[in-house]
Amino acid sequence: MMPSFDNIPVNPDGPNMEDYEEVARSYVLRVPEHFNYGFDVIDGWSRDRSKLALVWVDSTGRDIRKYSFFDLKCLSNRFANVLLELGLEKGDRLFVMVPRVVDWYAVMLGCIKLGVIPMPAPNILTPKDIAYRMNEADAVAAVVWHEHLSTVDQIRDTCPSLQHLIRMGGGGAGDRDDDWVTYESLMEGASKHLARQAVAPTRSDDIMLIYFTSGTTKFPKMVPHTQASYGLGHMVTAKFWHDLKPSDLHWTLADTGWAKAAWGKLFGQWLIGAAVMVHDASGRFDAKTHLELIERCGITTLCAPPTAYRMFVLEDLSGYDFSELRHCCSAGEPLNPEVIKVWKQYTSVTIYDGFGQTETVNFIANYPCMPVKYGSMGKPAPGFLVEIIDDEGNVLPSGEEGHIAIRVKPEPPVGLFAGYWRNPEATAESFRGDWYYSGDKGYKDEEGYFWFVGRADDVINSSGYRIGPFEVESALQSHPAVAESAVVGSPDPLRGLIVKAFVILAPDHGPSEELAKEIQEHVKTETAPYKYPREIEFVEELPKTLSGKIRRVELRTLEAQRKGE
Repeated sequence: MMPSFDNIPVNPDGPNMEDYEEVARSYVLRVPEHFNYGFDVIDGWSRDRSKLALVWVDSTGRDIRKYSFFDLKCLSNRFANVLLELGLEKGDRLFVMVPRVVDWYAVMLGCIKLGVIPMPAPNILTPKDIAYRMNEADAVAAVVWHEHLSTVDQIRDTCPSLQHLIRMGGGGAGDRDDDWVTYESLMEGASKHLARQAVAPTRSDDIMLIYFTSGTTKFPKMVPHTQASYGLGHMVTAKFWHDLKPSDLHWTLADTGWAKAAWGKLFGQWLIGAAVMVHDASGRFDAKTHLELIERCGITTLCAPPTAYRMFVLEDLSGYDFSELRHCCSAGEPLNPEVIKVWKQYTSVTIYDGFGQTETVNFIANYPCMPVKYGSMGKPAPGFLVEIIDDEGNVLPSGEEGHIAIRVKPEPPVGLFAGYWRNPEATAESFRGDWYYSGDKGYKDEEGYFWFVGRADDVINSSGYRIGPFEVESALQSHPAVAESAVVGSPDPLRGLIVKAFVILAPDHGPSEELAKEIQEHVKTETAPYKYPREIEFVEELPKTLSGKIRRVELRTLEAQRKGE
């Protein structure tokens, strides 16, 4: 039974897309003046105390626990009361570095209810990454998983705004004699009751959370999303691309620090009323465990990066029961047609590619109601006007390559951020005239399908991670043997792309396998380990423009030719 929502603009139980052209023409997402995702959605569904919200599975794949919307309401209320007791207020920023555990939801939803702004962070950040994020945002507090405490301890004294340190997991309070307060002790004394009228109201345009982009030509930028842009905007992600219904159990494979977690296990799915699956995976990706969980838990809809599907099809898929699985999606990088064909052969389910960014919700996708062209991104999501344009904002004809852009005038679509926080220069670069320039290049065919060409700013998509060359090159540059470098994506059959570095050595240093390994280990200590170059090629010179800028496009082309792409 569906509760009576007072503030959700689209009926979650209504029919999904049956005629793309009709829905694209008529779809309107009404945004109320005041909206709070925690109170309006989570607490709304909790009126049915038995309705399933979350299925959590431990790292072994054996311990399976279920949580209702009412459970999430109580957990989030407790954490909101913890924040109130600590003195945090609407607009304060909270750094969150917590893995795929249920209490991550308590933290995120508790923040959202109060208007405190969480900043989810990947669990593999280095001390330098963490300090940068905390100081850029003037974080007031941090909630950190116990395994990362020593990492934060290295830089906490360099973060003057930081006032409160909360540790999560790892036992009781007696094993550390310091000023980290345990999450568990704070939650134990917090009330599960929270009256909405007792806290500051949130408007639909209030900032709800902040993500950081991958650094490209500069260091990562802050992407603020409002109660409307993510809390309501992800309706198109879940309803049309994920094709969800309130009876579904959806599983998106993503770490809690990435925007993909918000895309697939926090917002749109619960707008619809579907349940989400969370597997506390750690370490190396285990395809067999994931396939077993699809069968054992009865997953009905799945969203995974291309790397996961590539690993899935290497297994003997004939040994699994996929009878509950009805819909699959992929995003992050193009998925080759052969993988789609093999997956459909054994599951009877087509994989529907989708496209979006940290700055957006899903805004281009393939949908069940229309034919899939293998390799295509699909068509624009309802509510979005997307075109291929040139540098001056002119719409280009079919087949001509240009910028993938979203029209923002006369009104921007719900689901697009309003601009980079505290970075007017970057905002002005992306919002020009009537358009938001995505930074991606592509073209549109005569039937309106979009085709991805590549990143205009050279971001590398590797195994679903977006890696900025600038940050890797900065880490390389700090090694005494490196005089200059250029980082590009190199084709790889499993990961799609791997990070490859072309390195010019400093005087008195000669190329060797030992030096390459030393440089790789150095990069792992300077930035997040997943960003290190898996291949290093020592060169005498790098291709450059007349003004001295490195032409990475030539290096990418060289790698594609070498590997037969």
